[in-house]
Amino acid sequence: MNFKTCFWLVLLPLLSVAAADPERLGNTVILEESAVANLQLQFAEAEETLFEETIFALGHIEVLPGKKAIVSSRILGRAFSVLAIPHQAVDEGDEVAWVESRQPGDPPPTVALTSPITGTVAKVDIAVGQPISPDQVLMEIVDLETVEAAAQVPQHLAGRLQLGQPAHIRLSALPDKVFEAKLAHIGTLADEATGTVEAAFHVPNPDGLLRPGLKAEFSIVVSTRENVLSIPRTAIQGDAAERFVYIKDYDLKNAFVKTNVVLGAQNDQFVEVLSGLFPGDEVVVRGAYALAFAGKGSVSLKVAMDAAHGHPHNEDGTEMSKEQIAAAQGGHGDHDHEGGAGWNMLTTFFAASTGLLFLLLVVTLLMTRKRAAA
Repeated sequence: MNFKTCFWLVLLPLLSVAAADPERLGNTVILEESAVANLQLQFAEAEETLFEETIFALGHIEVLPGKKAIVSSRILGRAFSVLAIPHQAVDEGDEVAWVESRQPGDPPPTVALTSPITGTVAKVDIAVGQPISPDQVLMEIVDLETVEAAAQVPQHLAGRLQLGQPAHIRLSALPDKVFEAKLAHIGTLADEATGTVEAAFHVPNPDGLLRPGLKAEFSIVVSTRENVLSIPRTAIQGDAAERFVYIKDYDLKNAFVKTNVVLGAQNDQFVEVLSGLFPGDEVVVRGAYALAFAGKGSVSLKVAMDAAHGHPHNEDGTEMSKEQIAAAQGGHGDHDHEGGAGWNMLTTFFAASTGLLFLLLVVTLLMTRKRAAA
């Protein structure tokens, strides 16, 4: 057994004692296994990661410029046949309608109308027999393989925009999906009515899920920082004056500790934690709001501490002294009235731990000198 192993054998019990800190225990919620399952608690680990600073904007999906076409007739006449319907895919040159000319003839001459582009029929404003003229829009056809996501960025943030910046795009119509794109162009003119500048992203749309007119939310990444301790925003509870999270207790089963935190920057998903947590702490990201109303939970602190440490505790979670254990068992215990009144199990533990650490230090020094002499 090396020194490092011995060190941790001593340190782990010390951590267990630290878990019995009265303030920490007073902020601990302990639940039954069934309660944890019913609340459907989910957790995330506090990690030091690459943190993205973002700006938020609203916008919508549009047809990419140059990817929309209309079908019209060059002659006066009436609709002889309509060959396309909305949502139908067409190729460039496909016949979509026939127009019967007003020129005399038996039968009157007809002219085929074809699709100007490859895409999807978005709108049909023609019916068989309907009189038509060259100024009418008979059909609209759009190519949605790639769409434009246009964000309306507030003017005071527009100065932070640069071409190529990535963005996370979410739509209320597709809440489980996040679309990634890079800033393709920035509006030349600001909208005076709304006080915004357009920032447009070209988003691939192979599945056709992004439809023109859908509202979108944009988180545009303007900078990044490395090694930032952060957690999901959904873990944060409380108000602006007091923010807190619930973390998994590292000692007690099904126990969650209310922990105050100081927050820094935040983006659409994560928030920076300046103090209150350590890397590796597991925070509750789903069900944390319910825990705030759970009181002390459904399991007593004494039962949880007894199960975790294998020896009896008081109702407040503190270690029971020999006298308390003897009293609980109906005995009288051994009392040392000659200066040992404050000597209990906790004192004994710390004394033994200190002695063991000192012994390990001496052994390490002796081994170091022996190696140096060799």
